[in-house]
Amino acid sequence: MEYSKVAHRDTVLLTVTDPEKDTAALDRAAAILKNGGLVALPTETVYGLGANALDPQAVKNIFLAKGRPQDNPLIIHIVDPQQAQLYAKDIPPVYYELCRRFSPGPLTVILPKREIIPMETSGGLETVAIRIPSHPVAREIIRRAGVPVAAPSANLSGSPSPTTAEHCVHDLWGRVDAIVDAGECSVGVESTVISLAANPPLLLRPGAVTPAQLREFLPDLVVHHAVTDKLQENERADSPGMKYKHYAPKAQITILDAGSEQFVRYVNAHAHEGLYALCFEEDVAGLKVPYISLGRDEKDQAKHLFAALRELDEKGAKEVYARCPSRQGVGLAVYNRLIRAAAFHECDLNEETQAPSDQNSEAGVPAAGTSFEKRKA
Repeated sequence: MEYSKVAHRDTVLLTVTDPEKDTAALDRAAAILKNGGLVALPTETVYGLGANALDPQAVKNIFLAKGRPQDNPLIIHIVDPQQAQLYAKDIPPVYYELCRRFSPGPLTVILPKREIIPMETSGGLETVAIRIPSHPVAREIIRRAGVPVAAPSANLSGSPSPTTAEHCVHDLWGRVDAIVDAGECSVGVESTVISLAANPPLLLRPGAVTPAQLREFLPDLVVHHAVTDKLQENERADSPGMKYKHYAPKAQITILDAGSEQFVRYVNAHAHEGLYALCFEEDVAGLKVPYISLGRDEKDQAKHLFAALRELDEKGAKEVYARCPSRQGVGLAVYNRLIRAAAFHECDLNEETQAPSDQNSEAGVPAAGTSFEKRKA
């Protein structure tokens, strides 16, 4: 969507440091939502671009502001599990069991929708995705607005999701009515999305609530193939974040599936101007190229991933070698975002280094120009 096609809005920045004291800012944000406006607001996962989920025009304006395809379903945010009955039908008892364990928190559940939910919100589907955020500012704004709030990530479509208000300002200033600044998000990747409208239940997007945790309640849970791979041609996206390329910086990212020593050796052997490493803390000491570290563990990686992808643009990176995260636990969520940021450009160095290497390469290091289009399953 060209910026010139988006109606200019006089954006205001509202700062909330204490939800109990900054009531004027909360009331203003809530009033904007209630009256059909757009508000970028913090959640524990990422900042969301909120609008009244029951107002078709307000929802259309989300897509316009983001430049987002309108066939992509949105998540509606509420503050109490019982409110789901207003917007969904045929709710199974396990929904409430999941809410008792994981809500408020980073879990979204897809259910058959009631007619009150516009097709603009559901992306043309007969289902609705429902989440109960834990962030106190988000909860208070939603409560004061008195409407369910549809809120995809508050960024331009395709770019890294925002985890600070500064990211929202960079992407959406002049496109939305307000941006609420309540500091950095604590989780850093979007919520886990599961469908209870499917049989068996499906995990469509990984997040901080892991498959192992969910299987305590849903032992037959199936992980959708698009969590780690591309959607098939003409295959429907039943959840946000399932598209081919998403969350991407300007630089081409290649994911290297390797241990620390192997990763460092490969990156150093292929150093060139504009190359950056997206690495873990254990890799830092050995690297001879500019780098951005995601931290020590999976929770660090999740919290810092999107900010790191944005920082790569700020530093002018032309190409990025990213060390592959774990595909277990919260690491699966990091991998899911990173593989889309890389447009599925990945190399398994464990497999590559078993083949004869180019005579001009270091021992065990594939030659520059190796094709990385498909990785080992």
